[in-house]
Amino acid sequence: MAGTKEIRNKIKSVQSTRKITKAMEMVAASKMKRAQDRMRASRPYVSRIVAITRHLAQANPEYRHPFLVPRATPKNVGLIIVSTDKGLCGGMNTNALRLAFSRIKAWQANNIGVQVTALGNKGLGFMHRIKANVVSEVVGLGDRPHINRLIGPVKVQLDAYMDGAIDELHLIATRFENTMKQTATEVQVLPIVDLAGEGIKRDHPWDYIYEPDARSVLDGLLIRYIESVIFQAVNENMASEQSARMVAMKAASDNAGTIIDELQLMYNKSRQATITKELSEIVAGAAAV
Repeated sequence: MAGTKEIRNKIKSVQSTRKITKAMEMVAASKMKRAQDRMRASRPYVSRIVAITRHLAQANPEYRHPFLVPRATPKNVGLIIVSTDKGLCGGMNTNALRLAFSRIKAWQANNIGVQVTALGNKGLGFMHRIKANVVSEVVGLGDRPHINRLIGPVKVQLDAYMDGAIDELHLIATRFENTMKQTATEVQVLPIVDLAGEGIKRDHPWDYIYEPDARSVLDGLLIRYIESVIFQAVNENMASEQSARMVAMKAASDNAGTIIDELQLMYNKSRQATITKELSEIVAGAAAV
């Protein structure tokens, strides 16, 4: 059994660690509420603009935007991976990066080239480690994302799509379900697919009246669609990050408390054994006299 001094030092070390994890848990809890409020506030707008743009894929305007035109068998695809800049948030990044890795391997197995845009330091580091073709990146988004910092890296992929360098654009991010659950998801951003492709049947096609003309309306709308989808993915990812970190740090604090209790019991046993040994020696000495 370890000596009392060694056990006492271990207890102090674990107590110091528990103070850090407890502080990180409280910080994450305070940031989580604000991140969730931003994420929930933008969800209705994003869901509506996504529905409208998918309806447009079934409409018959006189102008067909390239984002609405499906292409033949893709030869190259673009992938936007959203991750966090910091760690200590459980398996959130691991799940998203595992999904991205499996999709990249599947594409490469079918001789489909992949170019990656990394939003977040963890995803960027992972893509460099697997030697993926990273064409753009952004890190250090902070606790409140700004669309101005996201436009540049994403535009690299949009330009590649318009030039024909890629035939599809996919997005992998973490969707916030609740405080205890966050799900890694993949969506196809381009080309925009109709809801009928997801098993939703309708009796009549969608169509709209465009003012002043279809080209100006669609050009503006579809750019807003891309910005909204990417910005919402980052918002969802940040809400998931704070929730996952709070849960992870709470679990770490609880585990530290359990370890401290076990060490305290070991310390008491060791101290009691020392006292018993000293008493035995005193009694034996007195008996010898």
